[in-house]
Amino acid sequence: MIKLDIVNQVVSRTGVSKSKAELAVETVFEAMKRALERGERIELRGFGVFNVRPRKTGIGRNPRTGEEVTIPPGKAVRFKPGKELQNLT
Repeated sequence: MIKLDIVNQVVSRTGVSKSKAELAVETVFEAMKRALERGERIELRGFGVFNVRPRKTGIGRNPRTGEEVTIPPGKAVRFKPGKELQNLT
C-alpha cells in the first residue's frame, strides 16, 4: 500500500474530493514527522506506537571492498504494533 492508496480509501469512505483527501493525509503525515523530529512519542491506540531511539556507534563493512567503515551514532524511528495489530489473522 502506498500513500495514494490511503488517499483513495479516504475518498471512497468519506466522499470528499481527492484534493482534500490528499491534503488531509499529507497533513497527518507531516504532523507525525514533526513530532518525531522533536523526539515525541506517537501513540495510535489499537494500531501502535512510534518513537525515536538513539542508535549506537558501530562498525560496518563496505560490501564492494570489504573495508571497515565506522557508522556514526544517530537516531532511528521504531514502531511497536498494538495488540489489535499483532493479532491479525
